[in-house]
Amino acid sequence: MNVLLIAGIVGYFIGAIPFSYIIPKLKGIDITKVGSGNVGGTNVLRNLGAKYGAAAMFLDIIKAVIAVLIFKRFGEEPMVMAGATSVIGHCYSPFVKFKGGKGVATTLGSFFAIFPQAGMFALGVWIIFVALTKYVSLASIIGLTAGTLFAFTFGKKYWIIFLALTLFSIMRHKENISRLLSGTERKTDVVEYFLGWMDKKTERSEERK
Repeated sequence: MNVLLIAGIVGYFIGAIPFSYIIPKLKGIDITKVGSGNVGGTNVLRNLGAKYGAAAMFLDIIKAVIAVLIFKRFGEEPMVMAGATSVIGHCYSPFVKFKGGKGVATTLGSFFAIFPQAGMFALGVWIIFVALTKYVSLASIIGLTAGTLFAFTFGKKYWIIFLALTLFSIMRHKENISRLLSGTERKTDVVEYFLGWMDKKTERSEERK
C-alpha cells in the first residue's frame, strides 16, 4: 500500500482519538451535552476547569505531533499528510458519531511537528490575543493564520497545507465569527482560569505542610 495513503489513514485515526470527550467522560460528564457541546479543549476548560482543559488541549496537540513523527522518516509528503488527516480525524471522529472539535489544537500540533518555529509563532500570537481580547475563537483564527504566514515567509512549500488547515478551522468557527461580528461572542479569561488553578494548588500545598 502507498505510504502516502497509509499516512493519511493512520493520521486520521490517531487524530480521531477524542481526548476532549474521554477526559470529561471519566468525570461522568458528556461534553457534547454541556456548554457549547463542542468536543474541544475550550469547552472542557469552561466546564471542568483549567486542569482538565489543559490536559485535553495538550493531548489534542500531542496526537497530531505523534502522527507526524511516525511518518517523518518517510519524507515530507507523508508527514504532512499524517498531520493534515489528524486534524480531519479530530473534527470528524468516528468514535463520537463523527463529531469533534474545531481543529485548533490539533492543527497547532501539526504545525509544531512539521515546522516547530511556525508552531511556536502561532502559539505565541494565540497567547497574546487571548490575553488581550479574551476571545479564544478570535485568538485561534489569528494564531493559525500567523503560523501559516510564518511558513510562507520562510518559503516552506507546505505552507499551502497550513493555509488549507487554517481555512478549515476558520470554517468550523463560522458561528463564532457571526457572534464576534454581532458582539455576542462569549469571552473566556484563560489566564484567570489557569491562575485560579495555580492558586488552588498552592493553597492545597500549604495546607499539607
